[in-house]
Amino acid sequence: MELIFSAALCSVLVSMLLKWTKQKGFDALQMIAWNYAIASILSYIWFKPDLAHISISNTPWWLIFGLGVVLPSIFLCLAKSLHSAGILKTEIAQRLSVVLSLLVAYFLFQEQFNQLKMLGIGLGIVAVLCIVLSQSSPSNSSLNQKGILYLLSVWVGYALVDVLLKYTTSLGLQFPVTLTLMFICSFLLSVAYLLIRKTQWKLQNSIAGLALGILNFANIALYVKAHILLKDSPAIVFAGMNILVVLFGVIAGLLIFKEKLKVITALGLVLGLAGVVCLALAI
Repeated sequence: MELIFSAALCSVLVSMLLKWTKQKGFDALQMIAWNYAIASILSYIWFKPDLAHISISNTPWWLIFGLGVVLPSIFLCLAKSLHSAGILKTEIAQRLSVVLSLLVAYFLFQEQFNQLKMLGIGLGIVAVLCIVLSQSSPSNSSLNQKGILYLLSVWVGYALVDVLLKYTTSLGLQFPVTLTLMFICSFLLSVAYLLIRKTQWKLQNSIAGLALGILNFANIALYVKAHILLKDSPAIVFAGMNILVVLFGVIAGLLIFKEKLKVITALGLVLGLAGVVCLALAI
């Protein structure tokens, strides 16, 4: 569970950095590109992939290119959703992707759910619903069609990343090569997109992107490591990660952004903690 805790903390720090840089006028797209540049380097140093002897026939190029497209696209959809739908609705869509991930764990990976695990997942889902719904406001305007599209993209996209990363961990010795090539592909595609847009590069975006890359790599590396150690229980990683991200997000909101604690939010925190305990005991 320590890996899941650490991965969730890094995920929240990524969101906080993106929020802070947005307020300061940074270019999110440039940050995304440099984020994958540093992630590629860290992946090579950390996982030590044998890139010199890549097997053309055995390397899952479809998976590398697929994640290379999906990862920066999810960042882009997240930024678009924040602009068109708002932070609240985007957070709801992002965290409720756990529902799709759990369905995949049950139907695709055929994971068996014992009573304690089912209780933990159930408590966690209810906790996520309590927390995100407690942030809703009747004064918010209706979503436009673009907002709905971006929200759906975030919801499905984060679940897709969960599933693809889980599949990546099943590749055994090919995993370090695949992960590193995935980051490199994401970087190249992001830079290509920026060049097509004729973006003016700025040093501040590069520096912020490097910081984002360190946090993002730590998040993914720890998350994947948790999947490797808990390869027979992907639902625990799926649910635990999402529950903890929401809990840490609420705590950050209370301590840093001085948000008021509502009754339903407090209930969500209690249920979420109980769900995490159940998931930990179910391992």
